[in-house]
Amino acid sequence: MSKYKQLDEKINEALQGGGEKRIESQHKKGKLTARERIHFLLDEGSFQETGMLVQHRSNQFGLEKQKFLGDGVVTGYGRINGRLVYIFSQDFTVFGGSLAEKHAEKIVKIMDLAMKNGAPVIGLNDSGGARIQEGIVSLGGYADIFYRNTLASGVIPQISSIMGPCAGGAVYSPAITDFILMVDNTSHMFVTGPNVVKTVTHEEVTFGELGGAYTHASKSGVCHITSDNEMQAIENIKKLLSYIPQNCEETPRSIDYQLVDSEMVPELDDILPDNDNQPYDMKEVIVKTIDPDTFFEIHKDYAENIVVGFGRLAGKSIGIVANQPASLAGVLDIDASKKGARFVRFCDSFNIPLLVFVDVPGFLPGTDQEWNGIITNGAKLLYAFSEATVARVSVITRKAFGGAYDVMNSKHIGADMNFAWPNASIAVMGPKGAAEIIFRHEIKEAKNPEEKLIEKEAEFTKEFLHPYRGAAHGYIDEVIKPHETRDRLIRAFKMLENKVDKLPKKKHGNIPL
Repeated sequence: MSKYKQLDEKINEALQGGGEKRIESQHKKGKLTARERIHFLLDEGSFQETGMLVQHRSNQFGLEKQKFLGDGVVTGYGRINGRLVYIFSQDFTVFGGSLAEKHAEKIVKIMDLAMKNGAPVIGLNDSGGARIQEGIVSLGGYADIFYRNTLASGVIPQISSIMGPCAGGAVYSPAITDFILMVDNTSHMFVTGPNVVKTVTHEEVTFGELGGAYTHASKSGVCHITSDNEMQAIENIKKLLSYIPQNCEETPRSIDYQLVDSEMVPELDDILPDNDNQPYDMKEVIVKTIDPDTFFEIHKDYAENIVVGFGRLAGKSIGIVANQPASLAGVLDIDASKKGARFVRFCDSFNIPLLVFVDVPGFLPGTDQEWNGIITNGAKLLYAFSEATVARVSVITRKAFGGAYDVMNSKHIGADMNFAWPNASIAVMGPKGAAEIIFRHEIKEAKNPEEKLIEKEAEFTKEFLHPYRGAAHGYIDEVIKPHETRDRLIRAFKMLENKVDKLPKKKHGNIPL
């Protein structure tokens, strides 16, 4: 046999994964194979595989009779829309995609190369967990990956797409990465599966209920983006990458944009309801302000009282954080604070400017919130904004009450430009509560306390519930009409594009986790 023919046979063997029957089984589940996923994700012909001929070296429990080239994971590098990325794709047709010594070493090599060359890492996870037959070396392999995830955090973007099972220790690598995508019905994540849950807690729960895409997208917040199928997940990865840079030293790619004579948006004048307590959809404000068809929402189904996502303004990538009056009146609670903080820190890590829309009546009261740590969780969002050195611009559309005003990117915590609409109300609290405290003696002694309360509410409203006191103090840089918002934001971010700001010298801060 010629040396060339021997090589060709080995390559062909590696390309077969676990064999035709297992590939067919994968397809019957509505799942692509590891190599098919890479094919559809990367630019045509750009994939360069590494470690194709790697094999495990275990000789126990019959593994010496089962050896597959590649050892259950396809690794390499390629390009997405011309940009270099590193990738690993677990192959469920080989040992159920289980992670073991050589499998882990392949992933580690890719991560090391990504760090050295400053390019994103994409993990396509489809694994039954640790390869039990290899014992502690499997656990060691996981830890090697976790360690590199942590070192890479904030240096290069890390994206995890869960394409099948991801259980036990395997979940902690995606958890450290920047974004987790899941596929409805075919992927799940959990630390302990339904059988263990039943044994320990006697709860009856399905795989989907315990750790499916919808569960993690809406209840736990573990999943950032859900997809109906794998092809949609692959398109979402590409879309996500289009908003973010290669590494922490670069800025996101801009799209050519020709400024027009007027960037005014008249439709914004009609968004706010006449009644200040009536809800409206903040997403309408967002999509009418930024470039058309560029809003890419993150964490859509989790903590819906705050909206986060990416968009473009005059062709430039921005991160958007906004209170959502259409959900819980836009209050900040534990989940919203965590969601917002996580997104702000990502944007700041990768030089993505922040646009903040504010309409917040305060923090959500109640024993549930207090006992579960609204104090430290709310402080996470405060900390994240205060720590961010990217360009930061806020627009107060309506309410900005209490400590929530401070937290939502106020001038006092380092925002660069703060705009307010004429309807904006900036105060310690709403008029009723304020009147009851400030004028309590007058109200109590009045012949008609109810009428007196209404009178004092109106007095407080006239005196305080407008943006002009904030403007007088310099906390609001400009009061603008809603239709002027897009124009002012384009000008502000253009002015701030060379901003340089540094934090005090330190090893790292101690965010209230």
